[in-house]
Formats: sequence, structure tokens, C-alpha cells
Amino acid sequence: MSLRISVLTIGDELLNGEIADTNTVAIARRLEAHGYRLRESLTVGDNESDIGEGLLSLGTGNDVVLVSGGLGPTGDDLTARAAARAFDRPLVLNDEALSAIRDFFRRLERPMDPRNEKQALLPLKATLLANRKGTAPGFVIRHNGCELFFLPGVPAEMTAMLDAEVLPKLIERSAGAPRQERILKVFGLSEAKVESLLCEQNLPEEVRLAFGLDFPLVLVKLRAEGEEAEGLLDRAELEARQGLGDFVVAIGEQNPTENVASQLTAAGLTLAVAESCTGGLIASWLTEIPGASAFLERSAITYANSAKADWLGVPAEILENHGAVSAPCALAMAKGMRKAADSDLAIAVTGIAGPTGGTAQKPVGTVYIALASEDQEQTRGYRFSGDRWQIRRMAAHMALEWVRRYLSARPVIMEE
Repeated sequence: MSLRISVLTIGDELLNGEIADTNTVAIARRLEAHGYRLRESLTVGDNESDIGEGLLSLGTGNDVVLVSGGLGPTGDDLTARAAARAFDRPLVLNDEALSAIRDFFRRLERPMDPRNEKQALLPLKATLLANRKGTAPGFVIRHNGCELFFLPGVPAEMTAMLDAEVLPKLIERSAGAPRQERILKVFGLSEAKVESLLCEQNLPEEVRLAFGLDFPLVLVKLRAEGEEAEGLLDRAELEARQGLGDFVVAIGEQNPTENVASQLTAAGLTLAVAESCTGGLIASWLTEIPGASAFLERSAITYANSAKADWLGVPAEILENHGAVSAPCALAMAKGMRKAADSDLAIAVTGIAGPTGGTAQKPVGTVYIALASEDQEQTRGYRFSGDRWQIRRMAAHMALEWVRRYLSARPVIMEE
């Protein structure tokens, strides 16, 4: 059964541009991974009438509506009241919801503000959805054959509730997962090259192939349906990995940084990072991983020449004769960082991210990366294209790719 699913997001901040609507994107991606696709999406402000009209509009002609936002304790959180009026139900104090809110504050050993009791006022006959990460209970209303799931607007709370409470109910309603998907994440090849390589492989005919981009990664999506889907995907993944080789940097929910972290941990090696143009991006990604202290010894943002000289011991003659953006400087940064940290490995990045600062000899996008270890020292220059965000992101990914390739004893390569 193919479910007709739509999304309603609520909040003035979404309409005035104060924040981006990341919840619709997150919902769409999670639904897509389970074989569901959004039919439409709508955003309204913190206005009770607009919320009610949105609920009634989407509730007609859809099987499921996912509503996000407006469940908080403040005066502009109007979703529950709007839903009660739209579907002609009284707003009542839900004892189960109130108990869950009190338990949340009890676990935090914090007093509960009386205004939080407002979050337990739900439409009559609403079914509660547990919120394991916050105070706002979610709930479900059934109206004329449509199920409306009301979720918090806080992204972390919304996605946790979607995964734990909503998706299992959708799968049950559609009599099992309609499709399974496996995602391979590729770095160093263009989307066209990836497709060309996969066309040469003997993928099962029953597996559909799709592509996506999460710059600078190419996402290869393998999809299959039916009882044999898992076996078909196993065969397809094996064929795809044989065709793409070492350019596959992660699979499924794992990202390349987590892959590098697991390899460092398994090898019992420590890493130190010296960053210039990436400004701490690499270290930020690494420290998002719980237990990063097991492999990340330290990181330094050595943006100015004085920092490169003082903290990393980059010789003055290198800075004067070759410049901060050069192979000798990158290598000196890596060697200096490894010596200071006494780490097994050190990676260094220096470059020109733009939009200014480039020259004819070293245009914007010029980046040098170096790696130093006990058994080798290497450096290489790149010319990355794109805006400042893209250049910095590409440089950070490439630096981590250097570490991954070193750990697997593979040469660092990418499509020219």
C-alpha cells in the first residue's frame, strides 16, 4: 500500500527566514529511506487560524500528515489548541502527558516551571507519542481516515520521535516496509564517473539505482522491494563496491569521519591536526564522535603566519620564500604538530578558501595537505573549485581521506 504523506511545519521563524526548515528535509530523507515519498509540504506561522486551515487542508486527501512545531510551553505555541478547534474536539489535560513531563524534569533534577503544564493540554482522544529527548509530548489524531502525527519543532526531538514512534506505525499500516535501501557514500569521483563505473557491473535487475549529492560526496542508492530485498541488496552492494573500489568511504548512516575514527581506534593510533584555511572544521567533525579523545590527541588552528611559526615551528625561511600556502609549509606544519603532540599521525591543511586572497600563481582554491607519521611524510597541492564553503569542506574531506588511505595502506588518489 502506497501511503499519501504530507508535512506541515509551524513557526514564524521559518517564514521570516530566521531559521531554515530542516525538519521537512529530515522527514523527507527518512521517509525516502523506507520507501515513502512526500506528496506535499506546507509551512505556516504561529497563527491559530492558519494552523487550523493547514491541518484541514492537508488532512483531506492524505493518509498521513506529519506536523512539526508549536508544542512548547510559551504563548506562541498554538498547535494543540488549533488542532482541537480544527477537528472540533475539546482541549483537555492529558494525565499521561503531564506525568511524562514531570518525569522528564525529575530525571534532570530540575524544578518544573508551571508553564510546562500547558504542554499536557491535548485534544480529546489524542494518542500520546513519547518524547525521550524533551518536554513536549507528541500526539496522534485520527480524522476521516487520515492520521495526523504532531511532533516537536526541535530537530533532535522531532527526528527521535519520528524514528521511534512514527515510522514503525507507518510500516505497520502499509503492511511491511515497501522498499529497502542501501546507500554507498563515494568521495573522489564525479557523479557521472560513478554511474559509468556502475554500468559496467552486473547489478541484479531487480535493484533500482539512484544517485544523490551531499557535497562533496556522491550518494549511490540501491533499492529493492519484496521478501528477497535484503539478499538482492547484498549482491548489489558487493558488485557496486567492486566497481567503485576504495572510493567508497562510508555506508548507510555512517559518515566518512566516523569511518576514520573507527579505523584509528581499531589501530590504536593517535592523530593530531593542524588547520589553517579549514579553521577547525576537521577537529569539529572528529569531536562530534563520542570518545574522540581515544584517537584525537589535539588540534590547532594556526591561521596566521605567527601561529604557524610559534606553535608549529614552521621555519621563517619557508614562510618568506615559499609562503604559508605551499607544500613546504604544509609539511612543516604536519611535522611540527606531530612533534608537539607526540602523536602517531599528524595531518595539516593550508590554503586559500576565498573569495579574496588568490593570485595568478596561487588562485582561490589552492590547498596543500600534508601527513606526517613515523614511517612517512607526504604532501600534495590541489586546486579545488567552488565558493568558500565548498573549498573548505572539500579540503577537510580530503584531509580525512588522507588519514583513511594511510590507515588502509592505499595511495591517495581522486578523479582528475
